[in-house]
Amino acid sequence: MFSRQQIMQKRPIDLNSLLGNVLKMLRRLIGEQIELGFTAAPADLWLEADPGMIEQVVMNLVVNARDAMSGAGRITLTTRLVMLDEKAAQRNPEAHPGRFVCLSVSDTGSGMDEDTIKHIFEPFFTTKEVGKGTGLGLATVFGIVKQHDGWIEIESSVGQGSTFKIYLPSAAVSGIANQKATAAPSRGGRETVLVVEDEISVRRGVTAVLKRLGYQVREASNGAEGLRVWEELNGQVDLLISDVVMPGEMSGIQLTELLLQRKPALRIILISGYSAEMVQNGLPQQKGVVVLQKPFELATLSKAVRESLDKN
Repeated sequence: MFSRQQIMQKRPIDLNSLLGNVLKMLRRLIGEQIELGFTAAPADLWLEADPGMIEQVVMNLVVNARDAMSGAGRITLTTRLVMLDEKAAQRNPEAHPGRFVCLSVSDTGSGMDEDTIKHIFEPFFTTKEVGKGTGLGLATVFGIVKQHDGWIEIESSVGQGSTFKIYLPSAAVSGIANQKATAAPSRGGRETVLVVEDEISVRRGVTAVLKRLGYQVREASNGAEGLRVWEELNGQVDLLISDVVMPGEMSGIQLTELLLQRKPALRIILISGYSAEMVQNGLPQQKGVVVLQKPFELATLSKAVRESLDKN
């Protein structure tokens, strides 16, 4: 990793969604004495990144913050979208103008002096007691951020805690909630659409656009809930839009297979962070099943919806 030779598997990810999943594990990791807060940016924050590596960055920073506190304390994660112009980028030699996703990890720990900050990312450098750390945690963070063409800024003083700010380039292809509703074609319909998606920002974005286009939309957060909504509607659904991978015992493909048995004429749009080829390998060989790869533009979604419903 230090020599930038670790293989990355980049794909579009929403940082807010990734953090929401990681926080569940981190709360168990840091213990009950330390509060863990998360203030998310109101919009999706799309990155072209290796999700496993970004999770490692977050975990290492949170564990480091935990170790900086001798007892009770608080760790706060904050995300935001920032635009840096030439003047703003000059304050840091590693920064450059552009659109960036910023992740801040703040703690109420012991803080660091200027000399410590100068060495903090060096491999095997540590201020912890012998046996308490390897000195590789922050060096690993540094390596991953560099591999993703980003940089790190630190604000800290002794006795006042620390804040690590990670800047990563925003994805060139924006996520669903970042698209303007006006980008979607005006042609809609009155059909009934069932949207099943566990990521709340994606689900709300899809639902809002379809409602603006005139569709009757019902939504669900997982496969089991989607099945309940289907039954409430007595199967009077024209199109199912479902994520492929969802929490719980029923995946999007399993829900698709079940509903197609009940209504063979049902139109299906599956959305996934995986490639269409990978998803289609597990699909039933059924006419009218379409796969959209995340992230996608609203114009692409609305076009796929209308084309699916118009198919004979």
